[in-house]
Amino acid sequence: MARPDPDSYFMGIALAVRARANCTGRRVGAIIVRDYRILSTGYNGTPSKMRNCEDGGCHRCAHPDRYTSGEGYDVCVCVHAEQNALLAAARFGVAIEGCTLYTTLQPCFGCLKEALQASVAEVCYLHAWQSRFREQYDALVERLGAGRFRRVAVDDPAAVWAAGRAGDVERALGHEVLDG
Repeated sequence: MARPDPDSYFMGIALAVRARANCTGRRVGAIIVRDYRILSTGYNGTPSKMRNCEDGGCHRCAHPDRYTSGEGYDVCVCVHAEQNALLAAARFGVAIEGCTLYTTLQPCFGCLKEALQASVAEVCYLHAWQSRFREQYDALVERLGAGRFRRVAVDDPAAVWAAGRAGDVERALGHEVLDG
């Protein structure tokens, strides 16, 4: 077996972290890296010590038929993988300024803003999507620097599982899937 390049290695670890995700809408894993060392990990799901999303812990995820597509996120208790990685670092006093964020899904608008505010230097993602709010999203990418916001292509044999229920409604939510 050939030794993987650093991007493939770290994205592979983000994929392993994703296996812990318990959101029924979409499953995502994220890691924060500095100098080839992992500082923090995160996956999406309910906050610590709350019933898991898969077990009905999030009303919005448990009852998607009660919410119009793209709405109700203000009552969704699930925390995104990127948020969990950033918050875990903060909780344990780990400085992440200048780090690289690897995530299995291109960050949402909010997570990208939070990564910028935390002074993350680079964002690497596996699966891309296109926001219907492209102009605002592009402004965030421009602030980071287009060369520091990039897709890392690795094999993802669990992509269908990771898409969860979200794969069926991406276009309605303003997230047009760009890759399989």
